[in-house]
Amino acid sequence: MENLNLQWRLLPTLTLLAASLFFLVFKDSAKLSHSECSLLPYNHYWLTSKRIVTPKGVISGAVEIKEGNIISIVSEEDWPRNSKTGQVVDYGEAVIMPGLIDVHAHLDDPGRTEWEGFPSGTKAAAAGGITTLIDMPLNSDPSTISTETLKLKIDAAEKRIYVDVGFWGGLVPENAYNASALEALLNAGVLGLKSFMCPSGINDFPMTNARHIKEGLSVLARYKRPLLVHAEMEKGSERHVKLEDDTLDTRSYSTYLKTRPSSWEEAAIRELLTVAKDTRTGGPAEGAHLHIVHLSDASSSLDLLMEAKTNGDSITVETCPHYLAFSAEEIPDGDTRFKCAPPIRDAANKEKLWEALMDGHIDMLSSDHSPTVPELKLLDEGNFLKAWGGISSLQFVLPVTWSYGRKYGVTLEQLASWWSERPAKLAGQVSKGAIAIGNHADLVVWEPEAEFELGNDHPVHMKHPSISAYLGRRLSGKVLATISRGNLVYNEGNHAPAACGSPILAT
Repeated sequence: MENLNLQWRLLPTLTLLAASLFFLVFKDSAKLSHSECSLLPYNHYWLTSKRIVTPKGVISGAVEIKEGNIISIVSEEDWPRNSKTGQVVDYGEAVIMPGLIDVHAHLDDPGRTEWEGFPSGTKAAAAGGITTLIDMPLNSDPSTISTETLKLKIDAAEKRIYVDVGFWGGLVPENAYNASALEALLNAGVLGLKSFMCPSGINDFPMTNARHIKEGLSVLARYKRPLLVHAEMEKGSERHVKLEDDTLDTRSYSTYLKTRPSSWEEAAIRELLTVAKDTRTGGPAEGAHLHIVHLSDASSSLDLLMEAKTNGDSITVETCPHYLAFSAEEIPDGDTRFKCAPPIRDAANKEKLWEALMDGHIDMLSSDHSPTVPELKLLDEGNFLKAWGGISSLQFVLPVTWSYGRKYGVTLEQLASWWSERPAKLAGQVSKGAIAIGNHADLVVWEPEAEFELGNDHPVHMKHPSISAYLGRRLSGKVLATISRGNLVYNEGNHAPAACGSPILAT
């Protein structure tokens, strides 16, 4: 085995050199379309590593990939008698993990591609180890609330996505009481629905209430798909700041924080739980599922969700890396890159979020990648009350989670659970989320120990790197390669020539 290892250390470099020569010789051949989709020129090969994260633990061994799927997994001891066919790429001590599945991203396509768009967004995803994105029904224009608008999004994705992309549909007052319209949207392939309990900021995506949500759940129950909810409910009497007050220091983050208190999250979740009980076994919406997106409040809101789970409600909750990395006290005056909703709260709340995540009370993580054009962030003015909210983060979520999580003892298996296994289940993707025989060969190869600084010279593939709150941070966890359905779509700063990701439609 030692002699084989010595030979294999050169294989990643030699493999990519061979791939480059392959492109030069065959780039004009229509019969070799695989060469455009992958930085590897073959579709049957092995990956070897000392650290492969599987459902049974971290092993030293090899994964065999053929025609886009994982066809075998062997331990190091069994490798010599299983290695007679296929090419080999050895990654040594680098970690091979299931590709990340981000269930909460705004790619803004079609209609607002100046904000992001499918090509730049999915390139950033691939560079960050994400092999599957589920695109939110807003902030594209129009929002995805009908079969017609879903078709626009599917058409916009064609040959423009570097990783797989699925789609959530929108639950809004316009369609909430129209079961036929919701059924048509679900039949057309959306993986579930999304609603807001507060103004979304997008004109064609108005807020819903518990009655709308109850109607949506009754339809979703027949499809066994989830409803994702932005759980903030504005209570006029609880607003701590009058926005029209000219004396406000609008450059102070604390001013913005007071406009969206944690009581908004608590009120929304308390209201949601009046209908969430319908999802229990034997309930009128059994089969439906509620998922709370981007939880920020780690106090009363989380307590309510824990109680609902105990009572048998079908409910899960996510939080995002920015709530785990940043705290209100450290946000500089005028730095509107940190504005999002619900807002980043204080350091004590951040600690409680980590505790809840580590204890299993928060189920998974998502990016809530929500970019815009720099002009709308008002970076020069620094007005937190007027700037567009949203954290631009898609490429960085793996190293951010790892870098800030190490002090809490985060393991590789937990990363795979939070970022792959559980998101796959939420989105109904039974062939994704784990390194298992028969699954799609969706993998990320990364070096947890490698450190890098997100400076101006760091390659960033999101459309507007300057608006990311993570710029200037020193992180650990360098993504080396990303494999989507067996295609090497990203390798050390380079992307595959063609965008060959697959749209994901529910059936």
